[in-house]
Amino acid sequence: MGSVSQDLSTTSYALLGLMAFDGPDSASMTGYELKQRADRTLRFYWVAPAMSQVYSELERLTRLALVQVNSQENGRRKSQRYQITEAGVGRLQDFADSPADFPILKHPPALKLMMGALIGPRRVSELLESYLAQLAEQRRDLLAVRSALGDAEARRYPAMVADWGLSYYDSEADIVRDLLSRLPDPESA
Repeated sequence: MGSVSQDLSTTSYALLGLMAFDGPDSASMTGYELKQRADRTLRFYWVAPAMSQVYSELERLTRLALVQVNSQENGRRKSQRYQITEAGVGRLQDFADSPADFPILKHPPALKLMMGALIGPRRVSELLESYLAQLAEQRRDLLAVRSALGDAEARRYPAMVADWGLSYYDSEADIVRDLLSRLPDPESA
């Protein structure tokens, strides 16, 4: 395994990963298509980058020869399609093969629960019920992504991440239901 250079951000690696979604020979994509893929898939487990960030990272990856750009003209419309290069696949493999940092949990519902004494059990219950509804909505969205991924071998690993996310939402919902059962009765508190 080569050493993972610090000159790439996690966003760069995420974009390279999205370009190699179907394997190292994935089809080229426009920046817009890459952003759409990020919004559909990445947002469930990483922050999907803004459009401006996608293009600035693509420029950087192109300068580093990790991505190649091909210009296409369709009438008056000109578009650029980006594709991961062999060097990009190598860097991505090094990144994927390096130890993963432990995730930093930024969990607004947990933070608000910690302050529950300030707002009382009724409001805490409302917050947790609202979070349960959000979990259900996110799970529905992710289930649609998982269904779209299918069971093709080329998408085995993105499908496994989607399965992980579905299990995460299920376990989060179980935790929240347990927390709700442990709240004092709002009428007696």
